[in-house]
Amino acid sequence: MSPLQLTQLGQVSVPVKDLSRAVAFYRDTLELPLLFQTGNMAFFQLGAVRLLLSFAENAEFDHPSSVLYYSVPDIHTAYELLRSRNVPLLGEPHAIGRLGDRETWMAFFRDSENNVMAIMSEVPVSD
Repeated sequence: MSPLQLTQLGQVSVPVKDLSRAVAFYRDTLELPLLFQTGNMAFFQLGAVRLLLSFAENAEFDHPSSVLYYSVPDIHTAYELLRSRNVPLLGEPHAIGRLGDRETWMAFFRDSENNVMAIMSEVPVSD
């Protein structure tokens, strides 16, 4: 085993322009548990990973976020819930590939800070 021993992702940072607006979106619209907010940062729990919302420390970090793919048990239900909450949707749920007896489905949306995000589901298929 490598001496570095990277084992899992512990935290992801998403840059924001308006922290209050972003906290409201992630807490109220996406229903992520807010761990705490301090200064220019807010921390949410997402399974074993923390999500950090913060202002860019400098120009090097001031760019759109990587696409975060949130797993949901039922992509169609989650999509309709996001629609009902006026989340900017970038297309309907669609299958992108098959993995044995499952299809991977995705739908993309924008958060309050204009970052592209996605919901995804593994949907069982029968032949």
